[in-house]
Amino acid sequence: MSVAGERSNVSGLVPCPDCHALVPDVDGPTHADIGANAGCWAAWGQLQARAYADPGLAAVMPLAVDAYAAQHHGVEGRRQAQSVWVHLVSICAILERGRSPVEGMRFKQDLLRDDPVSAWLAPPADPGAVTVLDIVGTAGDAAGPTATAEATAAAVRRWAASVWAAWSAHHDAIRARADEVAPPPGAARRTRNRRFGPTPRPAPRATVGPR
Repeated sequence: MSVAGERSNVSGLVPCPDCHALVPDVDGPTHADIGANAGCWAAWGQLQARAYADPGLAAVMPLAVDAYAAQHHGVEGRRQAQSVWVHLVSICAILERGRSPVEGMRFKQDLLRDDPVSAWLAPPADPGAVTVLDIVGTAGDAAGPTATAEATAAAVRRWAASVWAAWSAHHDAIRARADEVAPPPGAARRTRNRRFGPTPRPAPRATVGPR
């Protein structure tokens, strides 16, 4: 895995600043809130295009969206913080609580309904070994429609698991937030909190006169 910010020795390839995948050094569109360079964003576009022709990929595409967005956290900002939180909550609900990718979409919508204030989660130094390039390769390599569907679904789950493991420092906070929309079996939903993350400490009171 290349270190972000360093140019690759492979001619024409550079590492994506967030996922560290080696991608073509090209000019092209990117996303304002996603920390991917043009080469990585183009690879993501290829995967999205394949989902239209691959039912197996389409079925797990919401989880792929979660993995890509959480792995490409971008720079600190309100929308970026919200994105990381809700996509990690969705990954948690799907991988640890047995919810479906479609349910994950609903959880994200529910969490964003009130435009919550989201604390910035410090991104991991290692974004995980699996990237969008691995999924693009799997989606095009398996033989036959059944093999393609099974292999692609398994690859996307491995990707999401890799991203989830990379954010392990924040698992407790993410699980607590997931309790509001996707509690574990037999548990009640936790009361909604409009703030994601720890509540800031109040400023100390000003003192008058000598201490």
